[in-house]
Amino acid sequence: MTSVTQAVAATPHPLAGKRMTGAEMLVQVLADEGVDLIFGYSGGAILPTYDAVFRFNDEQVGDEGEAPMRLVVPANEQGAGFMAAGYARATGKVGVAMVTSGPGATNTVTPVRDCMADSIPIVVICGQVPTHVIGTDAFQEAPVSAIMGSVAKHVFLVTSPAKLEETVRTAFEIARSGRPGPVVIDVPKDVQNWIGEFRGTGLLPIKSYRQRIEAVQENALSASEARAFFKLLGDARKPLLYVGGGAIHGEASAALSRFARRFQIPVTTTLMGIGAFDTTDSLALKMLGMHGMAYANYAVEDCDLLIAVGARFDDRVATDPDTFAPNARRVAHLDVDASEVGKVRTADWYHVGVLERDLDALTSWGERHKFDADFSAWLAELEEMRRVYALNYDRDSKLIQPNYVIEELNKHAKGEAIISTGVGQHQMWAAQYMDFKHPRLWLTSGSMGTMGFGLPAAVGAQFAYPERLVIDIDGDGSMRMNIGELETVTTYGLPVKVLVLNNFGDGMVRQWQKLFYKGRMSGTDKSLHRKDFIKAAQADGFEFAVRLDRKADVPRVVKEFVEFDGPAFLEVIIDPDAGVYPMVGPGLSYSQMITGDHIPDRGERDPDATPGGSSMF
Repeated sequence: MTSVTQAVAATPHPLAGKRMTGAEMLVQVLADEGVDLIFGYSGGAILPTYDAVFRFNDEQVGDEGEAPMRLVVPANEQGAGFMAAGYARATGKVGVAMVTSGPGATNTVTPVRDCMADSIPIVVICGQVPTHVIGTDAFQEAPVSAIMGSVAKHVFLVTSPAKLEETVRTAFEIARSGRPGPVVIDVPKDVQNWIGEFRGTGLLPIKSYRQRIEAVQENALSASEARAFFKLLGDARKPLLYVGGGAIHGEASAALSRFARRFQIPVTTTLMGIGAFDTTDSLALKMLGMHGMAYANYAVEDCDLLIAVGARFDDRVATDPDTFAPNARRVAHLDVDASEVGKVRTADWYHVGVLERDLDALTSWGERHKFDADFSAWLAELEEMRRVYALNYDRDSKLIQPNYVIEELNKHAKGEAIISTGVGQHQMWAAQYMDFKHPRLWLTSGSMGTMGFGLPAAVGAQFAYPERLVIDIDGDGSMRMNIGELETVTTYGLPVKVLVLNNFGDGMVRQWQKLFYKGRMSGTDKSLHRKDFIKAAQADGFEFAVRLDRKADVPRVVKEFVEFDGPAFLEVIIDPDAGVYPMVGPGLSYSQMITGDHIPDRGERDPDATPGGSSMF
């Protein structure tokens, strides 16, 4: 039952009128919201709520002895935030993290910002010092509202105990509705200890927000809009669907697939949109952008109608907005967020609404009006581009190439595994070489690019789906960031598979330094080479902890790694000079794409072209 449904339900809550502490009320609302997992680290200011969770579980425990609201303790609070995010990304539900005040809260700033940047619904519940000492620099006090206000979708500081119930319900409503995002609830300790009467219903009066959400939900596609869209499609010879993470957040993947297949329109996705459309489908061009497929980027160059679905034309895709999709005579845009329409690229046709409903409406309109356009010549052209400009690498090298390792891994995952990553070269190799037949299998930090994301996100996903194959593809740099969560994996007996591609340094930074900074390895020649990842994994309880450094052993060891019954850790010593290609430099057009030594290009690139003002990865 949703928060809104609860608020208007005719049947009173069975616990309505019962006297409870604020902490007990908070926990009961979590239960009403369907929360069965909390990722968090305790501390003085949140102890009343942790105790309330313990007592709730003790009273509600099932016949099989399983707690209805399991508490998962990570190595630190950043891990808790990313575990909640991994759970949310994999399930589409709201993830929950619960931490104490001060450093407990500030350690979640990065996960909160990461979720805001990628539109991921989580609720972070922070303990806070008692209300009468807020602002006095009390022990473990931090100005959570001020800190989180600029990085979260919304922040609540609960100063009135009587409004605690409504606040928690409203936090979930905001987190999951519209364009999802993180909501932070700061709860002073005295509010947790307050005793009052539980009502079991009620929401805060956020009238303008609800009006905006309802306006989008009610903005159904009209017949005239559908007719105008199909006029654009009918005039096109080379249409292309450009799909972002919004299609996944909006549960629109099935509708997208029906639309694309019905009208035979090829699909390319952003990094965050991976899995929105089956990457093994004949219409799939996989990822576009800075490290996208060469053929996908060339398709963008050649298309005459670009149809953006839940995508925002960010700088990793529209690296040079003025030259992005230069031959697209028309641009169409479907999104749930009006602020994204026309922000970077002007749309000739657009609709702001519910993506699943609107895509199905377009499909139905086209079928009813017997729309029939022949794009077979365009599809044949793309098929040839896929053949000519396919991914490739140095297959004859005696060193282990990371591409080879992930190709082997993909044979076993078969497009059905949940894959998380850290951030860097390994992230891009995984995006390029892994297949995803369904949405919510690809968990990665997109807009923020947060190193250390992969391992805790995999933990969150594995808790959500205990029987699924969950693999964290990581780099040595990213692994160091949250390596403490290896112990979380084994403590809870999770069968997470951790693959570390070790090139002894920050490979993506080095690649940029080689290409754009004349080889000046500032900060990347640091000697962080002493970490013995195998001993670290063994120390944390991994029974399968293997280092792979012989190319001939790759197929066998990868198979053993994937098939091991339980947590498994595999470190692969890869070619330290392996690069991620293709690559579009910052501020450059796709025609300036660098394809490396093993992927051909069209010969359009100006060798003297230099990156623009943006120096982002």
